[in-house]
Amino acid sequence: MVRLPAYSPMLAQLGTLSSVQGPGWAVEMKWDGVRALAYVEDGAVRLLSRNNRDITAAYPELQLMAGATGGHAAVIDGEVVAFDDAGRPSFEALQPRMHQRHPAAVARLARTVPVTFMAFDILHLDDGSTVSRPYTERRELLEGTLTPGYRWQVPVWFSGQAERAFDSSRQLGLEGVVCKRMSSPYRPGRRSAEWTKVKNVSAVEVVIGGWKPGGGRRTGMIGSLLLGAYDPRGRLRYVGHVGTGFTQAVLRDLGERLAPLERGEPPFDEPVPREHARDAHWVEPRVVGEVQYAEVTGDGRLRHPSWRGLRPDREPSEASTEEILPPGRHEGGAAAG
Repeated sequence: MVRLPAYSPMLAQLGTLSSVQGPGWAVEMKWDGVRALAYVEDGAVRLLSRNNRDITAAYPELQLMAGATGGHAAVIDGEVVAFDDAGRPSFEALQPRMHQRHPAAVARLARTVPVTFMAFDILHLDDGSTVSRPYTERRELLEGTLTPGYRWQVPVWFSGQAERAFDSSRQLGLEGVVCKRMSSPYRPGRRSAEWTKVKNVSAVEVVIGGWKPGGGRRTGMIGSLLLGAYDPRGRLRYVGHVGTGFTQAVLRDLGERLAPLERGEPPFDEPVPREHARDAHWVEPRVVGEVQYAEVTGDGRLRHPSWRGLRPDREPSEASTEEILPPGRHEGGAAAG
């Protein structure tokens, strides 16, 4: 009986189209969902998130994928995606699926908001690791092992067509593209320029460091969140505040999550502007979310951010200032952040 070893996913580095020109690059669409490694063995599928949390119970419809490998044990890398009514990946639609574990509620959501596993790499097959093989060989193995089915696909990849694929991703309303060196191995747990992501939408993961009370319809609730990200020296930098993109239900949920994390002092390793610090409730920086933004100011603050949702698949340390696109680095009319 094969016992599959544990792997950590390889991560893409932020870049622009100019950094992935020339031959030798494969291009895939970037899917706006939750990264997951699927361990297929013993007639079942076990799903682990990017931060190594077991998320199998949240997506029961993916258990049928156990019969799609022809009896082979495998570790398959991919993205769990929910689609909107127009057929576009929707991170908003995926939000309730990410947090729910109650069997009855999960079953109901699986019927109303089904997910699809978009498989794009294979790390292990039967009793052998495949990570040292080049990208092209791994893709060939993946396509020969996993038969597309009910709620799983093996999306196509393109050779040396980064600009065309990027334009297509924008027209289709997708998040962007990921460009991968065709000769590169899979590097578990590492972020490498051999995988470079170029995005249509400027979005970034952030840590919640505090919140300010709301007024009007938000009286007695959170009005805005104070956001941070870690710089390369491990310091939590203040990157701005967000007060849009919330529903009343989301604000109530955030209030319940943040209440036990209250602390007396700001968690940031730099002063927060006085107008934002006034009346603020500070919290331990443990909750990770994602915001979309228009641009970045010269001092590294997000302009016009909008809340996209929580990221339970991320650790606070993964919210990095290096993922925030500096001013002026825009390509093709869209930020690559």
